[in-house]
Amino acid sequence: MISRLRGRIEALYEDSAIVDIGPFGVTVYAPAAQLAEWQVGQPVALFTYLHVREQELTLFGFATEEDLDLFQVLLGVSGVGPKLALNILSTLPPDAIRMAVANDEPGLLTRVPGIGAKSAKKILFHLKDKMGAPEFEGMGVAAITDEDAEVIEALTSLGYSIVEAQRAVQAVPNDVTGVEDRLRAALAQLMP
Repeated sequence: MISRLRGRIEALYEDSAIVDIGPFGVTVYAPAAQLAEWQVGQPVALFTYLHVREQELTLFGFATEEDLDLFQVLLGVSGVGPKLALNILSTLPPDAIRMAVANDEPGLLTRVPGIGAKSAKKILFHLKDKMGAPEFEGMGVAAITDEDAEVIEALTSLGYSIVEAQRAVQAVPNDVTGVEDRLRAALAQLMP
């Protein structure tokens, strides 16, 4: 089992990176927010999960042990494989997931591509006893409203990554209301 690795980022892709660990270049799948922060040549230390299938070994890497633990908790849910668990972590911040579980909000999970209403309820049911409450208020559910989801969807259709869109929406003041006004404000955040 590979539980940790250190190296330098050799190449970045949409859902993974190649990490140079001496004589090897290892493909590591990681959450979108983490990939957005990395640059080629940057040194990294990752907590990893090795997924073994019949003819495939897939390595998933996380910046913190907490993110790895959450990934493994998600894998414990029936019907959630490593790709879907990574997709959940790429779409929602950990505190938003905890808040969805604490407040029984399946609507948050349905924003993850590949999760419908029935699957979201099933995931929340399985996570209820396995996850603690969010570490701090003001993050998660309050930051991701239906208006914000529409704005994020509009920004991603314009070519922005989901991470860029989420960051821009979170930077929009709460007193700006309405999808169109929030979209304008988010676009202003993204313009140099």
